[in-house]
Amino acid sequence: MKDFIANLKRILVVEDEPAICELCQRVLLAKVLKDVAADGKAAQSMIEKRHYDLFFIDVRVPALSGKELYMWLREGHPGSERRVVFTTGSTLSEGTHSFLRQCSTPVLLKPFDPEELKARISQALETVAE
Repeated sequence: MKDFIANLKRILVVEDEPAICELCQRVLLAKVLKDVAADGKAAQSMIEKRHYDLFFIDVRVPALSGKELYMWLREGHPGSERRVVFTTGSTLSEGTHSFLRQCSTPVLLKPFDPEELKARISQALETVAE
């Protein structure tokens, strides 16, 4: 049991769509410890209180966008930005597309299915472990 607990990873899901939050909860249930923040400001508060191995961030969340949260992570928590997976349902405006290309983080386009989510999270966690 101790080894199992030691190997658990903690993910912060920053998402304002209830259906996506529910999907994340179901898919990640047995794999990782997870917290959910409905907006960027709530995510900031949570990040200040605990360590996260991975951040699953919607580009367009309220209060503080995913882009702004990423920049805040990069400035205030160096190295954390390498542990971000973005998700977006937007049609990828040129500004969003440019931003995502510039920060070189994995992106999962909505709508996605549980298998896509599992694969992306597994890949990201493997990369973090290296």
